[in-house]
Amino acid sequence: MPPFTVLHVCMGNICRSPMAERLLALAVRERLARREQDPARAEELLFSHSAGTGGWHAGEEMNPPAARQVVGRGGDVDGFTARKLRSDHIDAADLVLTATADQQEYVVALRPDAAARTFVLGEFGRLLAAVDASALPPAEATPEAVYARGVALVAAAQDARLGVSALPTDDLDDPWGRGDQCFSRVADEIEETVHPLVGALLP
Repeated sequence: MPPFTVLHVCMGNICRSPMAERLLALAVRERLARREQDPARAEELLFSHSAGTGGWHAGEEMNPPAARQVVGRGGDVDGFTARKLRSDHIDAADLVLTATADQQEYVVALRPDAAARTFVLGEFGRLLAAVDASALPPAEATPEAVYARGVALVAAAQDARLGVSALPTDDLDDPWGRGDQCFSRVADEIEETVHPLVGALLP
């Protein structure tokens, strides 16, 4: 059911997955603006949220260097609160993007039926390049069309994944406790996947 829902997962839910959550939402707003459509409709089309495999930081705000990356790129961090991943978060997601392969395994162990829609973020970015966008349902800026196209895109990425090994470089480095330069590099890597994702959903 619309909106197409993307769940981002990392360890503590204060650095990598919050950046991915907010940078994906920003990319949808920017895409709508370029299409001369109301960016405020973004959440009607795609719901981006996140959680952590551990609950140590539950209730906390985004880590300040991560927040700086989001705001510096035009996004917002308003209302963000870290939380621990629950089974129902996975059940409600049409696509689960994890920061690392270990976290992908954690998600699939918790919900084996989510295996076909759970990817390491960098892996999903690589697989997008192998998807034939012309075979996807028609692209329109409506909740129903984005949902249908998104579900088909995830299925196509899963088909492209079969027989292909994941790469160590698919993982996002954990920038926790490191400098702004590291956070900037991780944010760049996140954008290398979320921008093509939005481009495939709303060409």
